Amino acid sequence: MLMQAGVDIDRLRAREFARLDATSCVYLDYAGAAVYPGSLVRRDARRLARRIMGNPHSGSLPSQASTEAIDAARALTLELLDADPRLYDVVFTPNASGALRIVAEAFPFSAGSQLVLTADNHNSVNGLRVRARRRGASVVYTPLDAELRGSDPRSDLARSGSPSLFAFPAQSNFSGVRHPLDWVEAAQARGYRVLVDAAAYLPTSRLSLTDTPADFVALSFYKMFGYPTGVGALIVRRDAMPLLRRSYFGGGAVQFVSVQNRRARLQRGAAAFEDGTPNFLALPAICDGLRWFGAIGVERIGNHVQRLTASLLAQVQSLGDRVIVYGPRDMTARGGTVTFNLRRGGRVVDYELVERAARDERIAIRGGCFCNPGAAEHAFHLDPGRAAECLKGPFSVARFRDCLRDKAVGAVRASIGLATTQDDLDRLVALIARLAAD
Repeated sequence: MLMQAGVDIDRLRAREFARLDATSCVYLDYAGAAVYPGSLVRRDARRLARRIMGNPHSGSLPSQASTEAIDAARALTLELLDADPRLYDVVFTPNASGALRIVAEAFPFSAGSQLVLTADNHNSVNGLRVRARRRGASVVYTPLDAELRGSDPRSDLARSGSPSLFAFPAQSNFSGVRHPLDWVEAAQARGYRVLVDAAAYLPTSRLSLTDTPADFVALSFYKMFGYPTGVGALIVRRDAMPLLRRSYFGGGAVQFVSVQNRRARLQRGAAAFEDGTPNFLALPAICDGLRWFGAIGVERIGNHVQRLTASLLAQVQSLGDRVIVYGPRDMTARGGTVTFNLRRGGRVVDYELVERAARDERIAIRGGCFCNPGAAEHAFHLDPGRAAECLKGPFSVARFRDCLRDKAVGAVRASIGLATTQDDLDRLVALIARLAAD
């Protein structure tokens, strides 16, 4: 299956991803979701057909089987992140956004607190500012440079006696920029807890919580191995867990509830944040996926993605000023995401037209701002005052574009993953060249 120097993609595609070639599909949306390997689905189907698994909140054999799978998934997740189980715990969530919401709702922001965010963040991180402001905390955004790299946050990390939080993505879902992981300890040295959005980073890179001891890490498993969807995780330092204050409890998250005494006591650790019945049929498949992912090796996947990303960057930039690339134009501290627009007759081509043309050619790319407005606004050089006026009243992309006098309001994103080949990239570049010249 594997070559010593890298992944043998031809053999891997034939065995695990044959449906890509069977449907003539070029899949370049790995920042949205990985393509699931066929073996994971077949293995899960066999298990579901042969075993009986039940709600884990019981002592029955089916319940115990589910509990064992959940415990195994926690252990494998900590192993993935090189996280000492004595120092970290795992909260299973519906996705990375669900993990981030736990922090947003439970972090003890107060009038003396500060929330510091990089301008390059997914909206699921930007949403933390709602709760922070309601509780009187100040919210600060650190700016981006011309390559969409975040500026050093140290000057914005004012020391505070109240609980404060710094949040940033290890890898941008907009530009592929990889922000410095040493920001974690720099912020902690100033008294901040640190939240790292690792959803875009983990599919191609190793994150060690021994070396980078973040307080909170959010991830989605389907971004790494595609199946199953609907499961993410929040990895929490055990010494940060007591800071999180819940304003709700549900079944499974409590030791007891008394109606007549109006009392309740939460479970200890991660279980206190897992309301209701966990996705117990999916957790065994998460274990399969983590083992499958680990057997290939994230370093090998990363090397493969880096090589192809360098190729795609070189190809699109060879088209000259007909293609606008947003973010780094070389492979320095960046991942496998290339975001761009086409320019024709001195005007940016609407991203929807490029996305539609790609769909007609069975090429899966993504258009828009990718739930990352800070990076998009900076990349497109949107004037804040003008944009504010254009955002008044009913919103549509077309209306916003017209109001901004035909400035770019979105872009096209191609993101590379394990099953991508050079032939895939050649088909995309041929389409780009044709559209730019047409």
